[in-house]
Amino acid sequence: MTKEKKEKKSYSVRTAQQFNRWRSLFQFLVCKIFYMIRFKLVYRLEVHGLENVPNNNEYIVCPNHLSTLDPPLMVSVFPRSVAFMAKKELFDIRFLRWWIDWLGAFSVNRESLAPSTIKTVKNIKNSNWVLGIFPQGTRGVPGTITGVSKGFAGLAKITKCAVLPVGIIGTNEVKRIPFSGKIIVNIGKPIPYNDDLDLMLEQWANAIQELTGFKYIATEEPPVETGIEE
Repeated sequence: MTKEKKEKKSYSVRTAQQFNRWRSLFQFLVCKIFYMIRFKLVYRLEVHGLENVPNNNEYIVCPNHLSTLDPPLMVSVFPRSVAFMAKKELFDIRFLRWWIDWLGAFSVNRESLAPSTIKTVKNIKNSNWVLGIFPQGTRGVPGTITGVSKGFAGLAKITKCAVLPVGIIGTNEVKRIPFSGKIIVNIGKPIPYNDDLDLMLEQWANAIQELTGFKYIATEEPPVETGIEE
């Protein structure tokens, strides 16, 4: 195995100890201070439903996805540090790799749930962080919820974590002039994990429609492959 392959692999497998106070501090400075200033000053951020966030870390943050602002927005809003999945291609870019690594992201193959993904997700649960997943996988078109994968429901089942639906509105509109934008974050009630992945997806989709006003458009997808035996 080459040095480059080893380096890439290290970004997909994370121990609980790697989600430590130094990464938490980096997230806090970058997201809860610098990004939050932008969200408040430019986008007039409104957050509703914080009372729905569980006191423990046995939940997965599952928002709809509109913009590259969405990950730092979620970190800014939630009381715990959030470790987001990031497509493995992003770790091929040197500076971006360093940046998202320190922000707590880890590399995943979006085609399937590999053993390394499962291990890292379980390790996150053993830390003080929570996992963050965009069920859409990639940025969607405002007004619709499309391209949703059942992978998030599979991880909830494996880790016995609830799914926390979060509706994001307004991050797709790039604004720079103070008070010219508007971002609204609506946090729904936790959805308990279930052996029925289709049911969990349906419950998440219904919640996101209520939280955003967007329309969910179902798409066919292959069965979720976890890559390991439960």
